[in-house]
Amino acid sequence: MSPDDQNRENQNPINAIDRVIHEPARLMILACLYVVESADFVYLVRLTGLTPGNLSSHLSKLEEAGYVAIEKEFKAKKPLTMVRLSSAGRDAFRAYRQSMQQILAELPD
Repeated sequence: MSPDDQNRENQNPINAIDRVIHEPARLMILACLYVVESADFVYLVRLTGLTPGNLSSHLSKLEEAGYVAIEKEFKAKKPLTMVRLSSAGRDAFRAYRQSMQQILAELPD
């Protein structure tokens, strides 16, 4: 690939899309968390329609990326998992949204 081809590829806004967020299930999770202070695991299962195992897997990926914080505790002897969007996650989601708006705005009608 020539330097000109690499430069054109780097300037394409679609290349700036965060692949961690772009996956549909993770995008849905982050969109839910963006509008609330925090959510418990059961609420996220119901809201997203994901299975508990699938949700757990996606939350792990989001936690590894630093986009969510997960706190586990017991309440009345029952496990309670709370999830919240981290400041890095909020920034990443805003950047993702801005990139998508730019990409869509540049499409011809």
